[in-house]
Amino acid sequence: MITTETTPKCVCWVHRRGASMPLLAVSEETGNSISIYDGRGENQKPLHTLSTIHRSPVTVMEYNDAHDCVISADEGGMIEYWRPNGSYEKPDDVFEYKSSTNLFDFKKAKSIPTSISISPTGSQFATFSFPDRKVRVFDFSTGKLSRTYDESLPTITEMQQAGTALQRLDDVEFGRRLAVERELENPAIRNKINVIFDESGHFMLYGSILGTKVINTFTNRVVKVFGKDEPFRPLNLALYQGQPQKKGIVTVSMAASANPLLQEAEERDPMLVSTGSGKVRFYMFTNDEDVSKSQRDIQNEKPKLLNAKQQLEAKPAESGTAAVLHTTYGDIHIRLFPEAAPKAVENFVTHSKDGYYNNTIFHRVIRKFMIQCGDPLGDGTGGESIWGKEFEDEFSTLKHDKPYTVSMANAGPNTNGSQFFITTEKTPWLDKKHTIFGRAIQGLDV
Repeated sequence: MITTETTPKCVCWVHRRGASMPLLAVSEETGNSISIYDGRGENQKPLHTLSTIHRSPVTVMEYNDAHDCVISADEGGMIEYWRPNGSYEKPDDVFEYKSSTNLFDFKKAKSIPTSISISPTGSQFATFSFPDRKVRVFDFSTGKLSRTYDESLPTITEMQQAGTALQRLDDVEFGRRLAVERELENPAIRNKINVIFDESGHFMLYGSILGTKVINTFTNRVVKVFGKDEPFRPLNLALYQGQPQKKGIVTVSMAASANPLLQEAEERDPMLVSTGSGKVRFYMFTNDEDVSKSQRDIQNEKPKLLNAKQQLEAKPAESGTAAVLHTTYGDIHIRLFPEAAPKAVENFVTHSKDGYYNNTIFHRVIRKFMIQCGDPLGDGTGGESIWGKEFEDEFSTLKHDKPYTVSMANAGPNTNGSQFFITTEKTPWLDKKHTIFGRAIQGLDV
């Protein structure tokens, strides 16, 4: 056990195979430093601390054994190369000037890499980033971009409507899957998405709205999609390429023979393992396409926390009767109504205590009508409830019969998330359409 002075954000082994001293790189949750530790845990103090490589907290690191080099990315979208020993500078066998690479693409796209994978040969690396949802493949030595695969919501929606997608989904099914895709923006989920290479480095796999795509990086074609009919969205992938069933000496005559028993013994049985969004189990796939759903192995093991849903419901709900919104124009004091809208108040109070609304803006301001906020994206398209899904309306005797009423914003019946608004006039047409959970009582001039 290595005890760090600060909360770690990501860790990565940064030593070559067979090294006498394993090295562990640890980044900070809030700082920009990376500390190198003795991986044996014998020394609790960092062997070295790098504080000038990044300006923002490092979110992901990956070690390239072929170049003895670490590639790291921070919250600002910057990619850096550095050695985990010696001078801790960029290796000499890669690009000379960063300006000659495409590593600034993330900064330009205002996106953050959430996953970095190195090919087995060390010649390439692949990334997945948010919010642009693109898979990028780079040449490691030159830092040049070789392939880009766009999995953004506008692109997959356009392909679905145009009929150019790999698989044309039913409109209802497509809508369901699209809703799951939107949930991936959650910081707790998006860092679990990865891109992997097979052992040859010629094939790349990653999860998508249609299943797990297998792409030939030479022909730039999707050669297979695993789990396209399964009811889950693949997230984190791992690949076991398999070993021959029987190891032994193969003579020239044996190799040249057409003996089916020998051929069967030499066949490999690769296996793909995947986790799923919102699922508490993992899924395994093979190349066997003759297995029906009724015959395949399914292990429905119960989670360790039995009756987790009941325990969650039994947990004391966060509530309150008053709140203060601190804005750049002053404070707004709000009286809450937990008796009339318990779930809406719990959602608002919990989000407030967790800092979910910190530094958000009033993204919608309509004169003589209302002001709306609560969207972490700041454009009215984001935000979710504390339960990770939309929750139902709570209508009571309260009405929009006076100004400064605080209500939940929605996109239709029972679609409440995190956004809310404060009216500035009487708005009776909103009754029984938006859940009222509070009223502003001070700071009305703000």
